Amino acid sequence: MPTLTAFILAGFVGYAGSWILGYHEGNFALLMLLATVVSGVYWLLEKWIFLPRRIAAANALVQQETQRREQLQAQGIAQAELDLASARQEVLRQPWWLDWTAGLFPVIAVVFVLRSFLFEPFKIPSGSMIPTLWVGDLILVNKFHYGLRLPVLNTKITEGNPVQRGDVMVFRYPPKPSLDYIKRVVGVPGDEVAYLNKQLTINGQPIPKVALIDFFDEDSLSYAKQFSDSLPTGSDPTQMGTPKTVRLLNDPARPAFVAGADDFVFKDQCRYSVEGVVCKVPAGHYFMMGDNRDNSLDSRYFGFVPEANIVGKAFLVWMNFSHWGRIGRFD
Repeated sequence: MPTLTAFILAGFVGYAGSWILGYHEGNFALLMLLATVVSGVYWLLEKWIFLPRRIAAANALVQQETQRREQLQAQGIAQAELDLASARQEVLRQPWWLDWTAGLFPVIAVVFVLRSFLFEPFKIPSGSMIPTLWVGDLILVNKFHYGLRLPVLNTKITEGNPVQRGDVMVFRYPPKPSLDYIKRVVGVPGDEVAYLNKQLTINGQPIPKVALIDFFDEDSLSYAKQFSDSLPTGSDPTQMGTPKTVRLLNDPARPAFVAGADDFVFKDQCRYSVEGVVCKVPAGHYFMMGDNRDNSLDSRYFGFVPEANIVGKAFLVWMNFSHWGRIGRFD
């Protein structure tokens, strides 16, 4: 078992190391699942086989030593006392290969359950969601808000809350599902979303846009034009619910047309022009946009996000080491 365990641990280290070094695209959910299963098997073997064997060996040691002492005492022979308690503990002690497998199972299992079904941490890598989310924000994503999903397979197993316009959602990037993206839901299935001349329109209704004071980016030490949108909530085209105020950035120097859009699925549902784009959101898909409208790779470029790609709803900044005041909920 020690040799087999060494090979298994080396496999995990090799996979993680080659992923970090960029030799392949890793799958953390799969890695956590395998670690949970492997350590769980060792934990069961320890509980039902290895630990009972060590207990039996320790009891046999105590019994043999007791008998030896009685025999020597009957013969009147002086003896060097053996620290029986220490010897018993040494026999009961887990070997290294169980310590690194069965011993870690409770921790790995708790992390796996929390990350897969409850909350998952993410780090904001870009400025596409400024001013709502800044580069370096460490956020939490609610994994059960839209329904529980099986890890790795991402198959939905329970019904949750419907996706609403205005939700900040983490999803698997459609062209490369191994990457996670975060954007705001702008269009739900059946919506017609138009973004023309930097004016957002949903189902023929222009979204009110109000100028705010310029946003100061503390990282780049620059100002950007800031506005607020009153984005209607709702989960289908018939629901144009209570507006949600969303702060966003627009760069007047950037052109309105969308340059370099991918050849994505259902692209025939979109019409591109020099003014921007108009899209009809197909069933089971969502139209996503970044709050930093002129600095965001979103559905205008890579297309619609399928229901199966949903990871969860982002809701909390739990740390930003450069800006402690960022900690708190967001919407």
